[in-house]
Amino acid sequence: MDVERRAWLTLALTPGLGPVGLLKLIAAFGSANAAAGARRAQLAPHIGEAAAAALMAGEANAAVEAAEAWLAATPGAFLLTLLDADYPAELAETHGPPPLLFGRGRRELLGCAKLAVVGSRNATPQGLDNARVFARELAKAGYTIVSGLAAGIDAAAHEGALAAPASTIAVIGTGIDRIYPARNRELGLKLAEAGLILSEFPLGAGALAHHFPRRNRVIAGLARGCLVVEASVDSGSLITARLAAENGREVLAIPGSIHNPLARGCHRLIKDGAKLVETVDDVLAEVGRPARSAPPPREAIDAAPAREDAPQPAGAGCALLAAMGYDPVDVDTLTDRLKLTAGEVYAMLLELELEGRVAGLPGGRFQRLS
Repeated sequence: MDVERRAWLTLALTPGLGPVGLLKLIAAFGSANAAAGARRAQLAPHIGEAAAAALMAGEANAAVEAAEAWLAATPGAFLLTLLDADYPAELAETHGPPPLLFGRGRRELLGCAKLAVVGSRNATPQGLDNARVFARELAKAGYTIVSGLAAGIDAAAHEGALAAPASTIAVIGTGIDRIYPARNRELGLKLAEAGLILSEFPLGAGALAHHFPRRNRVIAGLARGCLVVEASVDSGSLITARLAAENGREVLAIPGSIHNPLARGCHRLIKDGAKLVETVDDVLAEVGRPARSAPPPREAIDAAPAREDAPQPAGAGCALLAAMGYDPVDVDTLTDRLKLTAGEVYAMLLELELEGRVAGLPGGRFQRLS
């Protein structure tokens, strides 16, 4: 690693300095190396006595050595600084962009047109299906899909986009050497090969609550627009959408049932001016199509093979789907609507569930899948 890059690491990992302090030092001294070599009396007016003392004492040395070792040993790992030529211009133009990011994967995706796809961690089966389909088709259209590698909508969006050349970028709220939640570990490994992972946090950093708003600002800053698939009114996805709007980006939302609490966040966004979208073409009509195609992947990884449309069920199956509508419904309601016994309804539901037309929900309810 060259001297200047090591200096960026030193400044970024010095306790108490932070992104704002780092940028102040770069502006004052012209380079990270000059700032790292300055005297305490020169540093203190810009970053305060405590941070200057920590920098002079070399408190970041152990973390810098660990980061250098990880970068050297990890395939596809790199450092991205605010002054690098391929630092995304969209992110650099936002308020308080992260001065240094750890990356792992396809660095060339930084230069692609990007869209954020976000939503609830506790998504409905239909919400997950919507996220996969929209992400897959938008990636086929040339957009690199940006999300946060959380459970639920984020993971489904990454899965949907991974097989397309435009692929997907995960911005995470932990150190880049950790995958959170643990259930997404396999997905994270696929992203490190066929997509890209970014983090502004030191190696080993855990999933702390205050990390996620910072992660959300990077997601919003990278993307040309932000699509919210499914979210409650207190979802962190609405923070991402607000940050996107503040940065002049398009905010789009998929509507849902008035009885679905995970649709209310999307409905609030729409009331506040977000674009209501029902199809991928609706999204493309708002944000346009990418001016150039994405680079081909090093190796195609099919994270979530496109499910062939299942044949439409005939006879009683069609009647049951019509009785269900598109809202979650319990068996008692279905027996009343169809004038059938509970046993007959359960048998029909089982067949439809095996065909991928219906999904079970908590509380003994079922929902139709489009």
